[in-house]
Amino acid sequence: MEKFNCKIANQIDLVNYLETLGHEPSKIKNQDYWYLSPFRNENTPSFKVNQKLNFWYDHGLGKGGNVVDFGIEYFRCTVSEFLQLLNGNSISSRISLSLKNDNQQSSNLIIANEKKDNPLDKIVIVDIRTLENKSLLHYLENRSIPEELAKEHCKEIDFSLKGRKHTAIGFQNISGGYELRNENFKGSSSPKDITFIDAQAKSVVVFEGFFDYLSYKMMNQKSVNLQTNSLILNSLSFFNKSVQLMEKHERVDLYLDRDIGGIKCTYEALQRDSAKYTDQSFLYEQKKDLNEWLNQVQQVKQGRSFRRSI
Repeated sequence: MEKFNCKIANQIDLVNYLETLGHEPSKIKNQDYWYLSPFRNENTPSFKVNQKLNFWYDHGLGKGGNVVDFGIEYFRCTVSEFLQLLNGNSISSRISLSLKNDNQQSSNLIIANEKKDNPLDKIVIVDIRTLENKSLLHYLENRSIPEELAKEHCKEIDFSLKGRKHTAIGFQNISGGYELRNENFKGSSSPKDITFIDAQAKSVVVFEGFFDYLSYKMMNQKSVNLQTNSLILNSLSFFNKSVQLMEKHERVDLYLDRDIGGIKCTYEALQRDSAKYTDQSFLYEQKKDLNEWLNQVQQVKQGRSFRRSI
């Protein structure tokens, strides 16, 4: 994939990009897509994207611009940091970004759920069942997630996309949508939302994705007295929208990714209330996220077991 610079980044279709961040339009009028502002909480849509021009304008802020302008406002970062974010693991490895060319034709880089006017381009859930698929279980094993733990929290999902059937691990959110993963696919069905697991506890642990949540559960399988609620954001864009939910708890443990977006959200939370929020990402400081760290630990353990057996 070609590296992003400002020129290429500004060709990203803003409507599609907002969808990958978990933002759906509240109304569509011709080429104008209206959203609840991604920059703050509001009840009346004031954020507009003109898809033809590929420009946005936030009437509440009195600001607007291109994709790069949006990125630096949304992630609260510099231009170079936003380009680094696009070129790094946190966004571009998760999805392919749809670029707009001069003729408004789609490029070879196509995003799941891209063309809203074509039903074939939407993810449609076909079947939901107990997780049994061998290739999916092998994928989980490669990411150090035990089969029984995965079966407890996930489903096996058949879905159609672009006229083809696919099978993936499904993790449900509070609105009924699913995060979908297999070895070759990472996406989600609508509606996209957070997942909140209420254990009636006074503390909550917060993760960006469900593999980090499963990693945490795997690490604490023997902790009999562990009692905490769990919040899986399923997209970092839901962090600010979840502040009210998090702050209902006496303690909030943050296990966010060690990338620009995750570090910034963690820093801002600590600045807001360092007595309530705790940054737990020091555990995997040299890794991108908790699952990557767990994977390394498990591989080291397996290596030691192998050496003992020969």
